[in-house]
Amino acid sequence: MVALHTRAPVPAFVGLAGVAVRDVTPAPGIRARNWGPADWDVTEGAHRAMTLTAVALAEERPGRGAAAEPLVLVTIDGTWWRRVDDEATLRTTVLDATGLPVERLLVSLSHTHAGPVLCSGDADLPGGDRGVTYLHDLARAAADAAVEAIASLRPATLEWTTGRCGLASNREALLDGCAGGEAGTTAGAAAESTPPRPLVGFNPDAGTPRSPGADPADDTVVVGRLTARPARAADPRPDGAAPAGEHVTLATIVNYACHPTTLAWQNRLVSPDYVGAMRDLVERETGAPVAFLQGASGELAPREQYTGDTAVADRHGTSLGHAVLAALAELPPPGTELELTHVVESGAPLAVWEPAPSAALPGTGTGTAARPDARTLAAVTEPVTLDLRDLPTWDELEAEWAGIDPRSREERLRRARNLRDGYVTGPTVQHPTWVWRVGEALLVAHPGEAYSRLQRTVRAHAGTRPVVVANLTNGPGFVYLPTREAYDVGAYQAWQSPLALGSLERLERHACVVVDDVLVGAAAWPPGVGAPRPVAPPTRPVPEEEQ
Repeated sequence: MVALHTRAPVPAFVGLAGVAVRDVTPAPGIRARNWGPADWDVTEGAHRAMTLTAVALAEERPGRGAAAEPLVLVTIDGTWWRRVDDEATLRTTVLDATGLPVERLLVSLSHTHAGPVLCSGDADLPGGDRGVTYLHDLARAAADAAVEAIASLRPATLEWTTGRCGLASNREALLDGCAGGEAGTTAGAAAESTPPRPLVGFNPDAGTPRSPGADPADDTVVVGRLTARPARAADPRPDGAAPAGEHVTLATIVNYACHPTTLAWQNRLVSPDYVGAMRDLVERETGAPVAFLQGASGELAPREQYTGDTAVADRHGTSLGHAVLAALAELPPPGTELELTHVVESGAPLAVWEPAPSAALPGTGTGTAARPDARTLAAVTEPVTLDLRDLPTWDELEAEWAGIDPRSREERLRRARNLRDGYVTGPTVQHPTWVWRVGEALLVAHPGEAYSRLQRTVRAHAGTRPVVVANLTNGPGFVYLPTREAYDVGAYQAWQSPLALGSLERLERHACVVVDDVLVGAAAWPPGVGAPRPVAPPTRPVPEEEQ
């Protein structure tokens, strides 16, 4: 039931914000061999620019001196960290330059598979020396951009909305065991007894009984519109504030779960994959940078992928870009929310909803009293202990992969060595998890490649609050966290991961607990509605040692 002057609030953060961008496109000749079948090692050019974007957010404290310590988000068009020390070096460089504590910095990779190899351990390989130089330059660019973003803090509003995009699909295909024989024949009978072979590619049966345990793709796009708040005509204008009466878009934050694996071993150009065309389209329409966060996409990828045709990646990016723009178009003007202002008597009584100044903004009469959380930032980092599975020895790995292409075998073995160096140090690992409260929204991040069930679980637990979930953030990005079903069928993500069965479920429960901790003392969302009881993570079988 509604009453006159009921509001439809837009979840927001109201405070200070700054943005900085760097072009991090490497010169030709850098190592970018990310695929086993590739018969080349170094790049020949660039498809689209590789970009680094830093967004700083801080609480606004009028009359209380300097701004509060900021949160800084750095998004990078990058592949994945293959060594623990390389990621630690970059993040430490940014922390040293900004003076931030560890919980207030997130460095997140887009996970393009067409970018330069981020691995100092490959210095001895063709183009690897340039890769080492690139790592140093990337760390310096991230630090400089973070410092600039903090220095440019100005009054701003970050408003959230949600859209839908059908680009992502489940990529856990099962190849029918009957493929080698005709039904009713001896060969066919033998083939019927052969279990299906798990592949990494579009699964048209996901979500149906023909593919048990394979979830349909999560098509959620979370979009944040960051705008500089205009100064009122009668007030002195703070440095960096938008002109009186005008909102200026500072950035668009995009969170979507889909592996950027369009471009594969045939392509010899560095590329942000689909993220590049999406960003170019949105930036052209909004006049502001895009910060992209890769969602929980462990089992998600485009239907059409593994190509050298850059036009396919651009088509995918255009699809996501239009979804982002559609979501933005459904938001009311910056700094406003819809209000049921009056009823018009026509052939039917018509409820008229019109934009009104957001109750979260200062100077609206109900601002801080009605929407206290909109002006609040909080950051927590807390690791969860995950078990390692029994890992094969080097001899066992070499024997297992003896029959595949030698270049692909060497690529797998080198990745396995890099993975274990600094990561596998005992029977368990401490898997870091970050939760940020950004006004009335949440951001949950971790370094691995979780399946999309993580983001669905956390969003269900958080209720109606917007929740950004980011993979490949602040840590080594080479560890999958698959579902139990993926382990059962022997999916690539399960046998590749050093983590034991049940790790995803453990991370889900842990993330929900940390979300609850961050929301202690928070007002109900939406405003004026009684706080709902938290939704528990879905019940799943729990190993005896966890009971």
